[in-house]
Amino acid sequence: MRKKRVGVLRGGPSSEYEVSLDTGDAVLKNMPDHYEPVDVFIDKKAVWHIHGIRHDVKDVLKKIDVAFNAMHGEYGEDGQVQELMDRFGVKYTGSKAFPSRVAMNKGMTKEFLIKECIKTPLYKIIKRKEFGPNTVSSLYQTFPQPSVVKPLALGSSVGVSIAGNAAELAEALDKAFSHSDAVLIEEFIKGREATCGVIDNFAGEEFHALAPIEIVPPTSTDFYDYDAKYVNNETKYIIPGNFSELEKKQIQTTSALVHKALGLRHYSRSDFIVNPRRGVYFLEVNTLPGMTSHSLIPKAVAHAGQSFTDFLDHVITLALKD
Repeated sequence: MRKKRVGVLRGGPSSEYEVSLDTGDAVLKNMPDHYEPVDVFIDKKAVWHIHGIRHDVKDVLKKIDVAFNAMHGEYGEDGQVQELMDRFGVKYTGSKAFPSRVAMNKGMTKEFLIKECIKTPLYKIIKRKEFGPNTVSSLYQTFPQPSVVKPLALGSSVGVSIAGNAAELAEALDKAFSHSDAVLIEEFIKGREATCGVIDNFAGEEFHALAPIEIVPPTSTDFYDYDAKYVNNETKYIIPGNFSELEKKQIQTTSALVHKALGLRHYSRSDFIVNPRRGVYFLEVNTLPGMTSHSLIPKAVAHAGQSFTDFLDHVITLALKD
């Protein structure tokens, strides 16, 4: 019997290109033996390649039975690739196009989840065309400070800053606008950082929330930024996190609710901040969280007693059934 061919999509025209290459590499190296892996490299111009040879998207998708989407950010995580695969009738891992598009936009996600009574920090969206000479002073005077400034639709903490005064706010907005035409400014809530993965049809549950992970960034940084995620080996991960039983339950329940409410599938990971006085706040959801050696889903899966290879097998099986 012929092995199912799994095309591992990695790369893409996103600022998270390098992370995607690493995620794809980890998936390829840990692919279960009963599948035939196909390394599908997508360059920064969104040109698809197999074995270094350029191919039309349609021709690539004809060569595989299912796609493992190992991309992050623009193109791979925002519904574009999902629409391509739907158009050509190819099964794939991760969420469908519309939920991916919603979840990639931090503002749309918050707006949607507030209706589900999910607690999230105060926020405001600023578009480049609305940005004027008085924007910084107006924001600083009217919006809670300090604040977190981030591009509206990027992951891996790319372009994210914490601003404590007007000068830092101006710098943070410039940085975020260098990555995006729209920016989200969010109330900064001091607390411990947490993340929690959700997997479909796992451990006897339709939407199983893994153990919450507490993230302790290096003292040299104010938050869990790009370097703390992928470069600096000083970041500490505590599994399960040192949260109260009530906090752990809230994190897990909210993660599963976010996954279900947004119509996500196969797996996702939600990020939180936990303040001892104000409680658990949802920050954002990742529909295609990283799978690198630094990444959190593989760590949580290992804590649950599953190998990374078994997790990949589970996700691919889900995709083949959908």
